Amino acid sequence: MKSMDMQEEIRELNLAYLMLAQQMVREDREEAMFRLGISAEVAELIEGLSTSQIARMAGQQMVLCRFRFDDAALVGMLTGKGRDAATSSLHAAIVAAAQPVQNLA
Repeated sequence: MKSMDMQEEIRELNLAYLMLAQQMVREDREEAMFRLGISAEVAELIEGLSTSQIARMAGQQMVLCRFRFDDAALVGMLTGKGRDAATSSLHAAIVAAAQPVQNLA
């Protein structure tokens, strides 16, 4: 993939993520914080972003969203490896919910 194509893909991902995050926060702040893994401070910032601020943030050449997990066991649960899908998904949700919210500093 060419560098320009990669940059455009990152921009589109960031834009979609920020728009979804803002909509989620506006509809139900507590649920959005849980599902996105963000703090109340970050939720407040996302909620207050203007359209131009979202567009400017989306244009950054780094992916703004990130995986909420960093261990192979959780990835295995999310993919249903070794268990039935319903049990795996539920177990992964419980493990992910127990992890602390990450603050961006």
